[in-house]
Amino acid sequence: MNSRLPSPIYPVVDHPRWIERLGSAGARFIQLRLKDLSPEVLRAQVIEGQEAAARHNVRLVLNDYWQLALELGIDYIHIGQEDLDTADLEQIRAARIAFGISTHSHEELERALSVQPDYVALGPIWETKLKKMIWEPQGVEKLTEWRRIIGPEMPLVAIGGITKERAPSCLAAGADSVAAVSDFIASPDPEQQVEAWLKACSG
Repeated sequence: MNSRLPSPIYPVVDHPRWIERLGSAGARFIQLRLKDLSPEVLRAQVIEGQEAAARHNVRLVLNDYWQLALELGIDYIHIGQEDLDTADLEQIRAARIAFGISTHSHEELERALSVQPDYVALGPIWETKLKKMIWEPQGVEKLTEWRRIIGPEMPLVAIGGITKERAPSCLAAGADSVAAVSDFIASPDPEQQVEAWLKACSG
């Protein structure tokens, strides 16, 4: 397991062009979350994202598609609880690919910790409009609880409804890195937003 994550900010994006733009602005840990694409387009976009990540020294995280991540040698895989049933974790470990797992409840956290991931994510910290969630907002207090349960070494990611203004409170509560989608890709100036996030999360 990694004891550190590459960056305190963790943009989650829906197209590889964002890796080029946000990576050029200083983001060093980016998740590519692709949905509803044909296998050919999916593969092409992951390769495009991988090439952009290499140009900008970004540690790339691929959401869900663990077989493709294995084939292409992606840095990290993000695995949802439902995907834990099918992901071949031994094969992923053998390929030396790091993986993180989403958690929303104590039961999911216990399950995640049982397979020794490289990070766990907790969400949604605040209400989010991007995904239909059955979970109520967790609040930053739950980050402190998760930190107490997982101990000081396991990296913890906060996600869900997080803005630049809210990010420092997540770090103060125990998160190592703060993930966001719309606060980056819906920003009128995404590159400047990366710089602002880095400044907000540096102290």
